[in-house]
Amino acid sequence: MKVEYIKCHGSGNEFVMIDTVAQEVDNSLLSALSVAVCDRSSGIGADGILLLVKSNGGLYGMRMFNPDGSEAEMCGNGIRCIARLAEQYTASQHFDLTSGGKIYPTARYAPVFGDIPTYGVEIGVKLWSEDFNFAPSEGGDFIGGVIEQLHPTLRWTTISVGNPHIVAVVECTDLELLNGLGERVKGLKDIFPNGVNISLVELRAENHIFVTTFERGAGITPSCGTAMTSSATAMALQGLCSYDSDIVVENRGGAVRCICSNKSGLKTTLIGNATYTEQGELDFDGKTFAFRTVSTFSDEVEAWSEFLRCR
Repeated sequence: MKVEYIKCHGSGNEFVMIDTVAQEVDNSLLSALSVAVCDRSSGIGADGILLLVKSNGGLYGMRMFNPDGSEAEMCGNGIRCIARLAEQYTASQHFDLTSGGKIYPTARYAPVFGDIPTYGVEIGVKLWSEDFNFAPSEGGDFIGGVIEQLHPTLRWTTISVGNPHIVAVVECTDLELLNGLGERVKGLKDIFPNGVNISLVELRAENHIFVTTFERGAGITPSCGTAMTSSATAMALQGLCSYDSDIVVENRGGAVRCICSNKSGLKTTLIGNATYTEQGELDFDGKTFAFRTVSTFSDEVEAWSEFLRCR
């Protein structure tokens, strides 16, 4: 399988994107390809691979594979990157994208972090799904509740945004604690049958939060778009951030803005960068992997670096 790729990041979350509308891929190799591509010692180095696809109904969409080869239902940072790639095929800067069988309204936005290509995706939010196999609170939702099997005192909010998340508010993030929670949850298949993404959130100022996430299939990552979406939503649900206002969400990889709304169903719009860093060619036969960088996007890389220096 020989294909061209573009490497892109959303809030520091790095992906290798392959346009399957313009070129064919061998679907049987995608899981193994993701493992090879994401390896930071022998591969290109990334947090996943993204495929731009087109459905029989004419909608463009995203498929994502994690570094361990598993396929993800949704990725907030990734779908912004795919939005930029898909825009060349659309007749508008406002269009729908699919991921995991769901439709996400997407648009190009005016830059919010300097002169950086910016996209937003509207994500419908549920507070319960089949990914959570334990009793919700008396009100029917699990907002600020203790999960004793996981931790005796942390209070969690369950969020489903195409993939499952649990979010806890902390005064200061403890990476050792977060890693321990991530490892522990792997053994809790009775209550998290499909695994779960775990986020610890600090409230740093009014409508300004900092998020650290243990992603299922990846471990602690610098950035996770659906985790930032879930964290902003959890804070709004608990009255710690405002609805219908910009919430600045930072993590170790960068920052996004989220706008939470509960007027016509709970939904959060995730707005942030889609920065191209390089393009090249890769070759994979299921065992042997090789790649070649053809060009780099130095201006975009520098613009993002300047934003990080100044934030």
